[in-house]
Order: sequence, then C-alpha cells, then structure tokens
Amino acid sequence: MQTEGRGVRARTVIAALSAVAFLMPAAAAQADGTAGTAAPPSDDQFQKVTLNDTPGEPMDLAVLPDSRVLHTTRAGEVWLHDPKTGLNTRAAELDVYEHDEEGLQSIALSPGFGKGSKSDDWVYLYYSPPLDTPVDDPDTPDVNEGDAPVTGTAEDFAPFKGLVRLSRFRFTGTKIDLNTEQRILDVPVDRGICCHVGGDIVFDAAGNLYLGTGDDTNPFSSDGYTPIDERPDQNPSFDAQRTSGNTNDLRGKILRIKVRDNGSYTIPQGNLFRPGTKDTRPEIYAMGLRNPYRIELNRSTGDLYVADYSPDAQQADPLRGPSGTGKWTAIRKAGNYGWPYCGTARLPYTDYDFATGASGAKFDCAAPVNESPRNTGLRKLPPVVQPDVWYSYGASQEFPALGTGGIGPMAGPAYAYDPDDTRGRTAVGWPKYYDGVPLFYEWTRDYVKAFHRDGRIEDVLPSLTFDNPMDMEFGPDGALYVLEYGDGYFSENPDAQLARFDYIGNTGNHSPVPVAAASVTDGIAPLTVRFTSTGTSDADGDRLSYAWDFDADGRVDSRSPEASHTFKENGLYNATLRVSDPSGRSAATSVRVVIGNAAPVVELVRPVDGQEFSFGDLIEFEVRVTDDQPVDCANVTVDYILGHDEHGHPQTTARGCTGSIQTTEPSGHDPETDDLTGVFVATYTDPGADGLPPLTSSTEVVLQPTS
Repeated sequence: MQTEGRGVRARTVIAALSAVAFLMPAAAAQADGTAGTAAPPSDDQFQKVTLNDTPGEPMDLAVLPDSRVLHTTRAGEVWLHDPKTGLNTRAAELDVYEHDEEGLQSIALSPGFGKGSKSDDWVYLYYSPPLDTPVDDPDTPDVNEGDAPVTGTAEDFAPFKGLVRLSRFRFTGTKIDLNTEQRILDVPVDRGICCHVGGDIVFDAAGNLYLGTGDDTNPFSSDGYTPIDERPDQNPSFDAQRTSGNTNDLRGKILRIKVRDNGSYTIPQGNLFRPGTKDTRPEIYAMGLRNPYRIELNRSTGDLYVADYSPDAQQADPLRGPSGTGKWTAIRKAGNYGWPYCGTARLPYTDYDFATGASGAKFDCAAPVNESPRNTGLRKLPPVVQPDVWYSYGASQEFPALGTGGIGPMAGPAYAYDPDDTRGRTAVGWPKYYDGVPLFYEWTRDYVKAFHRDGRIEDVLPSLTFDNPMDMEFGPDGALYVLEYGDGYFSENPDAQLARFDYIGNTGNHSPVPVAAASVTDGIAPLTVRFTSTGTSDADGDRLSYAWDFDADGRVDSRSPEASHTFKENGLYNATLRVSDPSGRSAATSVRVVIGNAAPVVELVRPVDGQEFSFGDLIEFEVRVTDDQPVDCANVTVDYILGHDEHGHPQTTARGCTGSIQTTEPSGHDPETDDLTGVFVATYTDPGADGLPPLTSSTEVVLQPTS
C-alpha cells in the first residue's frame, strides 16, 4: 500500500509539473519582475462600472479603439455603448433562426479597424440565418413542426439541414450596414435539435482569423459520456464522430483562415491538413473539440487560448469513460484534442454500442480511429494533444485552486500593459502585475482566475461580482470589459449587464454611481415626466455634475439633478443620466420611457412555478398576454430548457398561446442527486404602433422534478 501510494503521488506531481510547464511560455523561465513574488493588487483598488444594465440576452462583445463597445444578443441585436454620452443605442438587428442555442453569436473587429493608414471598418458577425428551416405552427398546438425528428430517414432529417454563417459588414460610425454583407464561410449544422453551435472569433498579429465552432451534437442520450450513436435511424446529431472527429467537417474545430479584400479567404501555412489533402478541410487548425465557446489570442506571443466544455457525467465509469472534464490550453501549433474519443490524452472514453448497450475497448488516444458510418474524412486521426489545464466537478489534484462546482470553462484575454493607460486622474488601465497573464473565467462558478507564468493559479478580484461572465476583453484604455449573463435562462436576466472593471489604484479616484428614476414610464403623448437622480453617490465625496439626455439624440437636455421633460411624440426613449466628478470620471444609467405603446404583460397560466413533474412528461402550457394592442398568439414563443446546475440546455421552442411540450429524459443525470429543473420561458413581441418599435416581454417558471 505504501509503495502504491508513493507511485500515485509521484504521478500526480509529474502531472502537475507538466501542467506548469505547459502554462509557462518560453520566456517564463526568466523573472519578469511582476507576478512572480509580488502580492496582487487589492480588490479595493478596482471598481466595477455598469455600462448597460438592459443588454438583452448577451452573447459577445468587441471594444472599439475609442472605447465604445459593441455587443450582441442571441435574438439578433447589436448594441453600441458610447462612454462619452452614456447612451446605449442599437447598431443593427439581424433576422436569425433561434431554435435551441442558435441565433446571433459572436462579434469581432477587423485587425485593421480604426488603425492609421490601413484603417478599415469591417465588423465580423457569426450568426444563424433563418433559411427555410421549419418552425412550429401555432395552429397545431399538439405538434411542434420546428423540432427535428429523433429517429427517421435521411429524407426526414433533410429539412433541418442548416448553417451558421461568418460574414463581415461595414460600420458607419454608429450603425452596422447590413446591406454591405460579405459572406465568408458557412458552417453546416443540424437544426431543430440541441446543442453546441456557438462560435467565437479572434485575429492574430498576422491578420489570420480564428473561428471556434461547437460539435453540433445532442448530449442527452449518452448518459453524460461520449455521444457516438451510430444507429442508422438515429438523428445524425447524436454522433459527434461526424463533426469533431471528422477531418472533413468544420464543426468541433478551431478554423484558421486569412480573409481577402473581396471576402474570400486563403489558407495560412501551419494548419492541421495541407490544402488538397484528400478527405480533409484545410481550414482546420485544431480538431477534436466539443464546445470551445470562448477563445482568445495573445498577439504578443501568438498563443491561442482555448477553453472547451465537457459532457455532464458526474462520475467516471470504466464501461463508458471519465467524468465530465473541462479543459483550457494554450495552442501554439495545429493538433487534435480528442473529442469524442478522449476527454484528454490521458482520459480515453470506452467504445459503446448504442444498439446493444455493450461496451468495447477503450479508445487509443495516441492513435484514434474514426469508424463511424457518418465519417466523411480520414479514418486514422492525429494523436490527441494533452490540454494544459483540466478539471471535473470535484476538487482537482493537479489544479486545486480551481475549486469545485459546475463545469463552464471560458478562455479569457491576456493583458498587454501600457504605462500610458495608468497615468492621469481618469486612468483605468490595469497594473503591470497582470502584464501577459492570461485570464480564465468560469461561467458556472462566477469567478475569474489568473494563470501565471510560474504555474500559479490565482483569484482575480474575488470580492467583486462576475455574474455568469459571458465574455471579457481588455479595451484600448487597459480596463477589462465584461458581459454578464446573470442568473436565468435564454432571456434578458435581471442581473445581466455590460460592465467595465477599472483599476483606480494609481489615483484612488472612483467613478460616480448614478441612479435615475422617472415619475411615470409609459403613457400617451404629450406626456410630462419628472426625473430624479436621488440615490446617486460617489465614494470620494466629490462634487458631481449631471447631464440628462431624454431623447437619445446625443445632446444634453438638462444639467440639474432633478429635471422634467415633455415627450411630444410617440416613441421608445431611453432617458439617460450621465454623472461626472471634477476629474472627468463618469458613469451613466438610463430609464426606459414608452410613449404611445405599453409593453405587453406575459403570464404563464400553466405550468406554474415550482410545479412538480417527471422528465418525459407531456407538459401543457397556457400563456396569457395583456397588451394595449390586439394580441397575436402567433407571436408567442415558449422555450423548454433543461436546467442543470447554474446553466441550461434549450430543448425546444413552441409557438402559440396554448399547446404542449414533450419534456425529455436527461440521460446520465439523476434528478434525485443532480441539480436538475425544467424551465419554461414564455415571450411575446407586440407589433408596435404608429411607428413605434415592437416591444417584447417574457416570464419564466421553473418546474421541480419528482424523480
């Protein structure tokens, strides 16, 4: 026993040392004078500043060279925050397909955006165009035409063949011109069924574009292990071998291309397969990924940071494979990361026959072979590369600093320190301590960690709130910009926001914290509204100045703490209050005022919050909508979401005021021990009136499983 114990410990130490070596770039052996021994800056030297607290269902952000911020919502909106005015305005709205996780995903700026003589104005978006994919017909409440069949024939599945599109558009200064679209790349997907279509876009110093893509595979019939169901009548979406493990498919990959002036692209040297290699796609840089939801690029070192989500098995099973394993790695050359055959290079899955329920041999991570009948690529795959960091639900022996909880790894940016960003009374740039240090954030655990070059993993601002961080990026001012999803499912959650994390340690000067309220927020024109800033504060006790913009035209309408305004025309107004201190630090907030059109009130009559059910039950729903315009039930949607820990997996979308939804049995989960719920989200958008934009409201109920 003692000898075995020493062996286990030795292997653990070797694994940990290997991980440290992976985390350290080549130059890390030299002391950099910052993070090695110095204590981290204290949290009270930082301040979180809210930029937009009504961000929709936030997905991804991009900070412009002038510190304005664009961010996307899954429903197709792109919002623009202007720090000079505090205004949040809509820059674009795309028509998108929204079943399960699809919609508008990522946004990125061209590497030449706003930079000198080579400046351009391209904004890249990754989104799901509607196409002619079937959607639910509200006139047939007992049938959901928008759900792809679980079993059938190729003819049955064909209507749900879709795509997610990478395009770029011209930015006109405040708007994205959708008429200027250049279509760059289409990634195929199987629609009408969950999951993993999210993508992320980054550029390296040479201008190469990297696009992360999910495996587009349903994880709910494989007991939380690897989804490799080869049965011929099963929907293809249950077999990840057709995507992540397929050298001839763009899904479950990191793609790397160089975009030309006309929107076409070339293949850079160093991708996984040379152009012209039979049964491969030359765009592939890294393969064998399940859901690389967030990727980042360190342009100083060329390191590509990739975080990959895991399946949900709580425990390892020798007949199936390892427990769920989240991963993070710094990729420096093309490679295969193993999915769906290996959790890591050291954690193989076991081959499993879904027709007979029989387990076979463990997959060979050194020489994986794809024998799926749906494989259109090479049979023999590259060896699996070990990630730099890996962890499961419990405490990690190799990386105990990651703690315990759910698994939602997100690759954050590495800070590029510039001393100019830390000078002056309004400086917000982070300190040199974090220079070159990649950040790692955990969506389910609500934290951010620093992966230091000496192998240490350290908390970042643990006393400040990161509420389901969705995306983060350092801006040109050196501050950290963060999108927070908040607690909830596939709608605008109460805690969702766009925020900026400022370092104020060099000045000790805080930004004001504005509060705005209105005497009335809806009515008929002409309507006089009284506004107040009561509750506004400043931690330094500075004398504050106020600027109200009631109609979002960019002009100040009042500089008094209390003011009134008469809205003479119908419209939707975000009355914005910007508060500044004598040094010029400022922050803003807004109040939505609707003139001429009341927002609808949405209620789920049934099911009700807290209702008990069993997974597999048919749940009838009834939605009541109250509005000042005639209600069109065709515009009511009801989403059913499998809630798991702090996140959710959308299963289906139904339409209509009444109907039924077939809940699914979450394979691999035990409702008695796992934190599972059934979530129903009802949403209604009214048609607008007299030139008003449509208004949307939603409500959510959470059902509790009994078994």
